[in-house]
Amino acid sequence: MTKFLTLIGFVFLIYSCQGNNEIQSPDKSTKVKLEIIEGSLKLNLVYKNDILLSKVDLKLTEKEESILKNVKILNVTKNSFNNTWETVNGKNKEVVNKYNSFIYHLENEKKQKLDLELRLYDDGMAYRYLFPEGFGQVKENSVLNFNEDLTLWAYNGENHNVGPVKISKFRGKTVRTPVVFKTNAANYFSIQEAAIFDHAPFILNTVQGEAKLNLSQQVDANQKETKTSWRSFILGSRSGALIESNLLVNLNEPCKIEDTSWIRTGRSMWDWRVWGYTAEKDGFEYGLNTISHKRFIDFAAENNIQLLLIDADWYGNEFSKESDPTSARDGVNIEECMAYAKSKGIGVILYLNDIGAKKFGLETVLKQFSDWGAAGIKYGFMRGSIKQKVLNTRKIVELCAKYKLTVNFHDNPIAPSGDRRTWPNLITKEFGHSQADAKRSYFPETIVTAPFVNMIAGPLDLCNGWFALNSAYGNGRHRVFEEIPGTVAAEVAKLIAVYGGIFVMPDAPEEYLKKDDLFDCIRQMPAKFDSFKVLSGEIGEYISVARGSGKEWFIGSLTNREARELEVTFDFLDKNTEYIATLYQDTDETHFMNNKEAYKVKENVKLTKGSILKIKLAPGGGHSMWIRPIK
Repeated sequence: MTKFLTLIGFVFLIYSCQGNNEIQSPDKSTKVKLEIIEGSLKLNLVYKNDILLSKVDLKLTEKEESILKNVKILNVTKNSFNNTWETVNGKNKEVVNKYNSFIYHLENEKKQKLDLELRLYDDGMAYRYLFPEGFGQVKENSVLNFNEDLTLWAYNGENHNVGPVKISKFRGKTVRTPVVFKTNAANYFSIQEAAIFDHAPFILNTVQGEAKLNLSQQVDANQKETKTSWRSFILGSRSGALIESNLLVNLNEPCKIEDTSWIRTGRSMWDWRVWGYTAEKDGFEYGLNTISHKRFIDFAAENNIQLLLIDADWYGNEFSKESDPTSARDGVNIEECMAYAKSKGIGVILYLNDIGAKKFGLETVLKQFSDWGAAGIKYGFMRGSIKQKVLNTRKIVELCAKYKLTVNFHDNPIAPSGDRRTWPNLITKEFGHSQADAKRSYFPETIVTAPFVNMIAGPLDLCNGWFALNSAYGNGRHRVFEEIPGTVAAEVAKLIAVYGGIFVMPDAPEEYLKKDDLFDCIRQMPAKFDSFKVLSGEIGEYISVARGSGKEWFIGSLTNREARELEVTFDFLDKNTEYIATLYQDTDETHFMNNKEAYKVKENVKLTKGSILKIKLAPGGGHSMWIRPIK
């Protein structure tokens, strides 16, 4: 009987791929049609009856000859999958992984065989190629044809993102991913890559004046069985749905670290931006030395801060080949610092430059860090070709796992690709314009654009949490290069609205304590949240995010240069439970350029499920809430 049913399914699949060849996601909201037209493989993508991609021309070449010329579909293997897994440091504590899988077994006119695998989720689609032994250097050069000239926003490295702009009007050749599109039917979708482990990431190039993009990637099969990364498309009826999606992590393999209890997340103090700061009360001047680090550790231990990041130059000039990361410079006693931090329950993250890692041996350095008791590393300025950086990233992450170290990549890292599911010690990346970095500061429109674009790829390290906005620049602090626009209430909200495995806070302990009632919102935050909900938002305009932790909630809202009033509906709260909230707000006079530090705190606001609250945000401002059940 089992064999008979299998045969029936097999025959059906052959029939479906040569006749009615539309395939669907579990709830039928995502649909793909794969067909052969004049010997070429074409793909259509539809979301809720909105045609997103029309007759995508899938192209592969080997030695300049087409692999998919006169291709035929031999048969299709279909599977459905549905499970729930628990994250270590994800946006949500639990992730549902539910999709329909279709593997198309192809054969070209030269009798070469290969597979095209598609996964259809209710909120997205992804495809990849699987090459058996025998292939050499393969290049994809597919053409993504859009059904209309869509508006897009795109990642732009350590600069403000590109967009909004029409595809046909995009300036420049390459569109960097993630790239987000808005359709005329007001649906949204993004393109990015998942599971980047073995090959240089794919490239999207414009076609001048046309609503299409070329997707290219070189795959070195080298005569062995090879699979590409996933070309992934996240879909949603609102822009916030793309951020909430877990498609990228679901496209990666399950966790390979057996015991993850040592992985530390949360907020971190940071010495780098505080060098040269002088405390008013006792005249103490912070510098690159152990006495300063101990002062950070004391503050962290007293204020529910989990980590301290000791940044560049602690083992000598980070760009000097003579600087040895297995020994500290004068004034820095790493062993003493680590012992002190351990006694206070604080983890220490150590900076490591690519030059020192390669000169003195990556594994030797990581073992030394581990022996000292470090909690993790911040890896900076990786060099090499794009493919070399991909391979080196994987090597660093795996070796860090071996020595029980987390890793935070900075300085134009390889894009996050959901790989934190497989290696959850990869806690974050500086994947965007990190505030006050690269000798410039970002304006309010950046923080309401990056979450909708960059954060789709994964957790971000953006150096949020400034409190001394009026005096950080030009006041003796060596690593603050420009005036910082923004409001202090917005700085707190950023720590909620932006998802990151760690939050590296740039200010001096004394500045946080000067605004102790505002800082209390940060003090009350958990080391990691359980959930992530985008309550409302529009790319480049505003965003409001709710994060859950047990029975408590934190809400962070941000706006661009425009003052704004938002309505928050608390339909996510538990029934039959009364809550009390503390609000951390801009004042009526607050402004991101000329009245940055004006704020107010409102306590004892009562809420229940379904309550509606109107909140005001100043120009460039923000608003935060700490919500907990009434005991």
